[in-house]
Amino acid sequence: MNSIYLGMIEKALYGYLPSTDCNEGKLIKSMKYSLEAGGKRVRPRLVMEFNALCGGKNETALPFACAVEMIHTYSLIHDDLPCMDNDDLRRGKPSNHKVFGEDTALLAGDALLTLAFEILASDKTAKLAGEKASRRAVNVLAKYAGCKGMAGGQMIDLLSENRSVPVETIFELIEKKTGNLIQAACELGCIAANADEEKIKAASEYGKNIGYAFQIQDDILDLTSTDEVLGKPVGSDEENQKSTLVSLLGIERCKELVREYTSQAVASLYRIGGNTKALSFFAMDLAKRVN
Repeated sequence: MNSIYLGMIEKALYGYLPSTDCNEGKLIKSMKYSLEAGGKRVRPRLVMEFNALCGGKNETALPFACAVEMIHTYSLIHDDLPCMDNDDLRRGKPSNHKVFGEDTALLAGDALLTLAFEILASDKTAKLAGEKASRRAVNVLAKYAGCKGMAGGQMIDLLSENRSVPVETIFELIEKKTGNLIQAACELGCIAANADEEKIKAASEYGKNIGYAFQIQDDILDLTSTDEVLGKPVGSDEENQKSTLVSLLGIERCKELVREYTSQAVASLYRIGGNTKALSFFAMDLAKRVN
């Protein structure tokens, strides 16, 4: 993907954070700590790439990109909490609650979630993208992040601990917990560019398929990688006795599924047209990632 997007995204993300020189400064520092942890910035980069593919301007897409990354970051903060996955490491650094405490980490996640929608609904975003696009972006992100999307997927994940669940439930978990926010990013990029419905639908299918590939690869790495390489504790699924596609289908079959979903993602790009090389390579790189 275009590396220039990373610099633009980083600058815009931190620009949306308030000053820490206030009574609630600890909360803002906690928000900033997790945003600064970096990562691959998969979701905001997808927003930018699909926006460009559909002929949109970078300036218009940046609020959409920042909003989806804030939602993602909040979900990671909450995911690491002792009441959830109880992980001490995230991206090679101590989890938010290990640095700021569980109470502040919880509030930091809440604050990032609400800041995302403040950005999308702002007058500035509406002026850049148009009121219709801004309103639709709020609706899309809320739908994919809510009880029938990412949050619902997290609930299914928690309910899957210490019990055997059918493979169909695992696919639903992956689609909601991981895939839905990636789908949202792809759709948001098209919406920012005022693309037609066919392009939005094709982008959504791309996101759904790389969401499957991404999470299945993540589950493979959870068994085969190390804490140092992965940047977070490995073996957590096994420790929490969670059913995964790897535990149900085996590593070799899961590697095949990663390849299949990646191919389907790339195929969906042909319906959008234009120069899809960057997005094709991105899907293939995610399938081969080691962290």
